[in-house]
Amino acid sequence: MMDDSREAHLVGAAAAAKFNVYHSRIYAMVLGFIQVALLIIFAVVTKSSKWDENKPAGKNAQLYNYLSGVMLMMFVGFGYLMTFLRHYGLGAVGFTMLITCLGAQISLLAEPLFAADSWSHKVEIGLPELMNAMFCVAACLISFGGLIGKVGPMQLLILVCFEVVFYSANKILILTRWLDIVDCGGTIVIHMFGAYFGLAAALVLGVPSNKFINNIATASTQSDVLALIGTTVLWVYWPSFVVGGLPSDATAQQGLALVNTLLALLGSTVGTFVSSAGFSNGELQPADIQNAALAGGVSIGAVANLDITPVGAILIGCLAGAVSTAGYHYIKVQILQEKMGLHDSCGIHCLHGMPSLIGGLASVIIPHIISDSNAGGSGTQLAGIGLTLVTSIATGLFTGCIMKLLKDGNEMGEDHAYWEVAKARSN
Repeated sequence: MMDDSREAHLVGAAAAAKFNVYHSRIYAMVLGFIQVALLIIFAVVTKSSKWDENKPAGKNAQLYNYLSGVMLMMFVGFGYLMTFLRHYGLGAVGFTMLITCLGAQISLLAEPLFAADSWSHKVEIGLPELMNAMFCVAACLISFGGLIGKVGPMQLLILVCFEVVFYSANKILILTRWLDIVDCGGTIVIHMFGAYFGLAAALVLGVPSNKFINNIATASTQSDVLALIGTTVLWVYWPSFVVGGLPSDATAQQGLALVNTLLALLGSTVGTFVSSAGFSNGELQPADIQNAALAGGVSIGAVANLDITPVGAILIGCLAGAVSTAGYHYIKVQILQEKMGLHDSCGIHCLHGMPSLIGGLASVIIPHIISDSNAGGSGTQLAGIGLTLVTSIATGLFTGCIMKLLKDGNEMGEDHAYWEVAKARSN
């Protein structure tokens, strides 16, 4: 009887391996086709941007420094923040690289497509365009956080290709050309869209197996420390993310944005430590520190370039950190997962969704408190929040339906489902 059982197990494992190889080949072929198509479009509609000789050389170097910081956030910050799954380190860092490099290429073409002149002339590709592409990638990586470990490479291709187009349409057509909202740090444009797009897709895909949920709940010390590396990289370079969206000649706004962002991060970090201990009877939770400490950077983005005073920036950060931590303790599982059937792997609703709502509402209220010519109109900002929520949720649901059709049946949250891994696994 035992021999029969062993033989059946080996047959099943062999069949699964063949299925994985077949699926990987199809995925590689599709990815190759997408890259070839992008090459053809780049050859037809793009050209290199010429350096402005009248602009001081330091301006270009400054922009590249900001771009370098943002790229470190994408590859190292987001990548290692996602390693909280104890057996999904290769998937976290590796698929982050794929999403970044593929999403950036598509974004370089998609955003100009929705501009007023569309592709009527050659699209210039330079440092500002690459910066905008990284911002778009950030939205995709935020969405990936809600789905990590639960989707295969083919589903990720669908996520990136669809989300980049929908993100670009929302940013250019609705928030820029129609409403012209103020959001230098991407609180509404990036974080809100990415969070609720990913949550909508996760709702369609449903709650995963108990084994996967237990995998999240039993993170190892090693995976927690690796995730904190991602947190610290994101923390240090977050000001580059906020300032990179401002015009290079807006020196005063850049200075305010840098200071306000750092102050908000200081506030959210301390607020997270206080809240985490308070909600856990004095015991700090690694997931809180890994994520909620960054909530100040999310919330401050929509008002970072305004003179909200240091106390205002710290207050926004403290509030964002506390609310984000509360979300991890009382909303992520008890409401979203158990009552709504929405499983959020990394807690993007707590880190990006709720803090983006705080920041968006701050951009609605603050113009009534201070007088600043750089502030947006309250009605315009509120409309931007509402339309971004509607657009991100609707397009996320649609994309989730497509992704669900391509579910491959592989084991969730395990590197060996898609990667060649070392035989000796460290816990």
